[in-house]
Amino acid sequence: MKAIIPAAGFGKRLRPHTLTVPKVMLNIAGKPIIGHIIDAIEQAGITELHVITGYKNEKVESFVKERYGHLNLTFPFQKERKGLGHAILQGLEDKDEPVLILLGDTVVDMDFKTFINPSKNVLAVVQVENPERFGIAYVKGDKVTKLIEKPKDPVSNLALAGLYFLRNQRHLKEAIEHLIDNDIRTRNEIQLTDALQYMIRNGEEFFVKEIKGWYDCGNKDNILKSQQFLLKDAQTKEKRTNTVIHPPVFIHPEAKVNNAVIGPFVTIDKGAEVNNSIIRNSIIGKYSKITNLVLSDSLIGEDAFVSSRERQANIGDFSELQFN
Repeated sequence: MKAIIPAAGFGKRLRPHTLTVPKVMLNIAGKPIIGHIIDAIEQAGITELHVITGYKNEKVESFVKERYGHLNLTFPFQKERKGLGHAILQGLEDKDEPVLILLGDTVVDMDFKTFINPSKNVLAVVQVENPERFGIAYVKGDKVTKLIEKPKDPVSNLALAGLYFLRNQRHLKEAIEHLIDNDIRTRNEIQLTDALQYMIRNGEEFFVKEIKGWYDCGNKDNILKSQQFLLKDAQTKEKRTNTVIHPPVFIHPEAKVNNAVIGPFVTIDKGAEVNNSIIRNSIIGKYSKITNLVLSDSLIGEDAFVSSRERQANIGDFSELQFN
């Protein structure tokens, strides 16, 4: 079976981290985001994978080819960023065959074997507090009656979660081409939501599957939430010099950690060094160095250096000392 992963975006909300790598290549819990996604769908029987590339495409292609070269891989290049619908079109073919579509920056808690249903089209949805920011599904029972991209006055709070299974990729291809031929855009982009709604208007049936664990890795806070989910079952056996480890954590074998307190929910990538520090709920990138620091809820990129001067204090009873 075939899957399409759009991975062409810039990741503007994650700058400066995405100035040197695309968003899907940010490392969480020991591997890039896209690696976690491919691992999950491969377990569901996916053997053909089309990764839509754009920004820093060579870095995505290099990682996927090296790690997943046993799959049937293609890397369609999206020359112009005209929206999600346009991106997905690059991977669609004129074949009456099913396709699984997953956004390259979204991690979901899902057994994909239960999501793929050859007998019907299925859209993953999640309840959100701010539906005006998403593509929204209006449903009756579990059947979709209408889809709207970023409605101004939403009645439903069921947002499309970036996971789609379609029985016939040709039908989706024709729907997106209809939008392009007639210059039908929402917020000046060719939207996947609009293409699916066009299919509904022409008699195609869609059903929803609500999910709970959904992590859109579009900003720092959601990256760290994704890490908590991905690390939650990690078995930590790490032992480092004069260091206390509160699992779950991921520490690369080639990272150096000394005289520190690490965790919970920490990634320390290859070649990084952590000395005389306390780190929790954070990601430390490759070859970065952290010294004399208490760090929480943070993203540290690659080859960075973060340090704080050591302080001495002689404080008596009933005293208060603050460092700003």
